[in-house]
Parts: sequence; structure tokens; C-alpha cells
Amino acid sequence: MSDLVEFRHLKYILAVAETANFTRAAERLFLAQPSLSKQIKDLEDEIGFPIFVRSRDGVRITPAGQMIITYAQGALSARGEIITMARAVHSGEVAPLRLGFSPFVNPELLEFFRDGYASLFSDCPIHLSGGNFLHMLQRLEQASLDGALLPMPIDGPDWVIQRLARDPLVVCMRTDDALARAPEVSISNLSAKLKIFRDPEIHPTAHDRLVEMLMEVGIDPEASCLAATPADIQWMVRAGYGVALVDQRTILDSGLTTRPIAGISWTADTAFVHHKKGSLGSAVSSSFPSAETCKHARQEHGPPKARDHPSIKSSCLIKNRPFSST
Repeated sequence: MSDLVEFRHLKYILAVAETANFTRAAERLFLAQPSLSKQIKDLEDEIGFPIFVRSRDGVRITPAGQMIITYAQGALSARGEIITMARAVHSGEVAPLRLGFSPFVNPELLEFFRDGYASLFSDCPIHLSGGNFLHMLQRLEQASLDGALLPMPIDGPDWVIQRLARDPLVVCMRTDDALARAPEVSISNLSAKLKIFRDPEIHPTAHDRLVEMLMEVGIDPEASCLAATPADIQWMVRAGYGVALVDQRTILDSGLTTRPIAGISWTADTAFVHHKKGSLGSAVSSSFPSAETCKHARQEHGPPKARDHPSIKSSCLIKNRPFSST
């Protein structure tokens, strides 16, 4: 977007788009119609393409113009939300951020989010609620949560999704596994030993996507052990039920290690999610850093540390909480 495009221009463009008429838009904006027309024409000249097609019947939005209008809607909405939030912070009237999270979200990312939120909204507490993926979405829909940190993918038109992390998927195995002797795991070796998966009922879309990716590389997955939490996955691996795919930054129990998959670049993505009607979630989303900023900040903390203590045909099933893949 050009440096010459100001918030007032976005406001003008949106008014014309919503009224489909320069005269009515000028009345709404308390501007003279010639002045409004000239400012938008000057803007179109500056960016090098028309936003509107003028005719005797009114105005029509061009395909390129629709992109500008969509941007204007989001930018003006975000500006309003952040000003409202800042005003509430100033007056001490901000409610606690009710933040949900999945057990499959790396604790390091949760801590990073908390620190980032505190730097943006000091003296505004966070109230945490853990739970499985579908339950978190349900609570967001019911407005009992303002936002949540969840593994992707997340489908549906009602969600605003801001990706915060993208980490490689790697193979989790015992340190005495023969696969641990090599620097990476071949597709054929992975196919023979991949038995442990997150329970698909917890995050059906993620499971379907993972199965699709496995089949694309020639693996017909046999999900013989289904886990509800990362701890369950690691216990099953330690107990010798097979290997699993985990986020590279997962904090591993003693006796476990990971290896990359040869020739594969799959990732586990995590996002901050809020309902499109949630004002507090919108303010946080519009203020929080991008995924790349998050990535660099997390890298400064170094690799994850080892944990100090251990903690579709189903023959092993542990339910109640949520494996993250894209």
C-alpha cells in the first residue's frame, strides 16, 4: 500500500463503496462532493489503477478496487478496536484476557504469548483455560473465551486466524531405537514404525490432513495407538508401541529423541484464534507480532530443554485431551 494512502482515504473509499454513489458518500462524510471525487481520483492516479468505474448510474467497484476495499475494512476495524483497547487500558477498565489453549501447543509458545501480551497491555491479566481443540472452538463461539492458541488447520468463516509458529514435524523415537543411529528417517522406515497418532476425534481436520500427506508419500497409516495429549504420545513411544510425529520444539522426556524425515518438510503450525465478533480478541490479534517476528524471538531463547521428569484401527486408546499438522 502506498505511503500516500492515509486512513482518511480508506474511510472515503469505504463510504463510496457502501453507498455506490459519490454524492451520498460525501454527505455521509460531511465533505463537498467535488472534493471527495478529486481526492479519490488523485489516489487512483497515485496507486496506478482505478478503484471505481464511474457511470451515470453510480459507481462500480473494480476487481483490483475490491482488494483495496477489503483492506480498508480490516484496517479501519483494527484501528477502532486498538484505540478502544488503548483507551480502556488507560482508564484501567480492561477485562482479563480469557485465553484458551490446546495441550498440543508448545508451552514455550504459550509463555512467549504471555510475555508479548504483557508488554503490549501491562497490568492486564490473562486467565488461562486448557482443553481439547473442539471444546476451545465451542467456547470461543459461546464468547466464554476471548481467544485461544490452537494447532492448525482451523476451518470455518467465523474465525480470525493469526499464525504464530511454524515448526518442523519430526519423528519421535526411543534413544535405543535403531532409527536413532541415522541422522534422518527414510519414508520406508517411517511407514513400518509409525503407529502412534493423536486421537482423530479431537482434531478431525488435522488428522485428515496428516493422513493425506502420508498417503501422498506412499505411507498407508495404521493408527494402532491413539493419544489424547503429548504426554500420552511420549509414554507410548517410551513403552515401545512405535514412533510418532511431533513438533521439533517439543520438550522430550528422558530416553526419547527425534530425527527429521528424509526429503520431507512438513510443519506443525500454531495460531492465535478468535471469533470475528470478539472485540478483545481482535485488538490482541491486530497488536500482536507476525509469525516471522515470533519465530525470531523464539529462536533467541534457544532449543527446547529436556524435561526434568517423565510424566483407523484402535488397540491403544487414551482419550480426553488433544497432534498438530498442516
